[in-house]
Amino acid sequence: MSARFRLARRSAMLAALLLAGAASGAQAQWSGDEGAGDRDAPATGPATPYGGGEADAGQAQRQRTVDVTPYLEIGQVLNADLKNGGDVLTYTTLAAGVDAAVVTRRAEVAASLRYEHRIGESGGLGDSDLISGLLRARLEAARGFNLEAGALATRTRADGYGSADIFLADATNIADVYSFYAGPTFARRIAGLDVGAGYRFGYTKTDIDTPGAATAGIPEGIFDSSTNHVAWASVGARPGDLPFGWQLSGGWEREDASQLDQRYDGKYVRADVTVPISPTVALLGGVGYEDIEISQRDPVLDADGRPVIDSDGRYVTDKSQPRQLAFDTEGLIWDAGVMWRPSRRTSLTARVGRRYGDTIYTGSFAYRPDHATMLQIGVYDGLSSFGRGLSSGLSALPTQFDPTRNPVDGSISPCVFGQQGGGCLSPQLASATAAQYRSSGVQALLSSRYGRWNYGVGIGYDRRRLLVPETSVLADLNGVVDESYYLFLTAGRQLDADSSVSVTGFVNYFDNGAPGASDAQSAGLSGSYSRRLWRGLTGTAAASINAFDQDGFNSQLIGSALLGLRYNF
Repeated sequence: MSARFRLARRSAMLAALLLAGAASGAQAQWSGDEGAGDRDAPATGPATPYGGGEADAGQAQRQRTVDVTPYLEIGQVLNADLKNGGDVLTYTTLAAGVDAAVVTRRAEVAASLRYEHRIGESGGLGDSDLISGLLRARLEAARGFNLEAGALATRTRADGYGSADIFLADATNIADVYSFYAGPTFARRIAGLDVGAGYRFGYTKTDIDTPGAATAGIPEGIFDSSTNHVAWASVGARPGDLPFGWQLSGGWEREDASQLDQRYDGKYVRADVTVPISPTVALLGGVGYEDIEISQRDPVLDADGRPVIDSDGRYVTDKSQPRQLAFDTEGLIWDAGVMWRPSRRTSLTARVGRRYGDTIYTGSFAYRPDHATMLQIGVYDGLSSFGRGLSSGLSALPTQFDPTRNPVDGSISPCVFGQQGGGCLSPQLASATAAQYRSSGVQALLSSRYGRWNYGVGIGYDRRRLLVPETSVLADLNGVVDESYYLFLTAGRQLDADSSVSVTGFVNYFDNGAPGASDAQSAGLSGSYSRRLWRGLTGTAAASINAFDQDGFNSQLIGSALLGLRYNF
């Protein structure tokens, strides 16, 4: 076999990997997905911080697993304010939940769902109910045709502020978040062409039970609810008759939000080529057309000309006012880049281009030194919102992950890790702002198993530039920049057949750019020890400490401890 023939064959294989994910490539044109790497991630391995993709399905089918574990739990919790007066709260928790990891020939499910009832005992803490969970599922209904879904129930700070313990029943200025998405995807090779298509429907809702004193002064407003639709299709060919691969794609996205009647409407068409120049390097290029409009109405004004805000911190929409454009772009888009894939364990993609009337930079890096370790880095830049960000973030999570929960309050962690990749929803959950925005940033994840240890680290930076009509009464918010920095880590060790320990920690910093707003920072550390006492009965002892500081307000330092029993069926 000649050297020239070997070079041509390896180059064709590289280009085929780039084009194998035709449907996911078209979908990723909606690059407002915070943390969602690059659309040219090869189908043979995750190359974005969220992992996922067709390779996960293939490997998952070789590792058949059906593990569904319902459980009941009871615990006694003590919370102490270690800085402001030393108030002590105690309550009893009664919980029911299910953890699931299902991998069969046609289905993949990863889920952790939990309902908890808290009985207040001291410190004026009343009874409360909490629902939390995370789910990702994929069902292969027919060859190449999948039904996918994802759901999230958690809590976040309504505006980046709030309290040290956002899962405390009487915490103020905290939003309960519920989000889900579902839809079909199709990807098959037909008559020598890679054909892909898909549709996604998403819905996100927030509830604020106890608005804080600062809520009424939040200039951005508090997110209420939204629905969004995404549809895409693509067709392409791998190198063969032509010395390069090509792809034609198009898509449409629409979001309708209740706050100020906001509307996002975007569509695009484009053509892409992949030109292998060596066995490990390919040049990437694309050109197309996009048309995006973001619009909203003004809020109702009171007698003094100030916006009217309801008891939950949301603007009251003035239906009599015409819709105003917050963002409007139409015209040519392009990008160019390079992909380097020296082995199946390493891939790098970098792009620069023109979108949204501005220069954008995107890229991804994935490195798997062994079967148990994965490093992923993604750079993103796009248009997003609280609702669309959560829907796209959920859809980009892998269908195999190890859910992590806070051992004291039971809350689902914002980052998940698995053998096929992971992802962090931290940038989407930074604050429940009602504003549309341009989002850019970087996210990196590292996960590994070593002996009896397993650990994961997620770190990132997210920058949001708010988009508000220049003629609106809220025009002062247009161009305001919010920035968030986040770090999450988790580690666990199996001590023996019956006992284990775990540690989780986080650090968040939110730089609020709104006029008159102040910055906020929070950090926490928790640890637990669990031991099987009898069959499915496990005892747990856990402790945590959480700190919160907002410029201009009292800081908080909350210590917590838990003793609990859990029975797995």
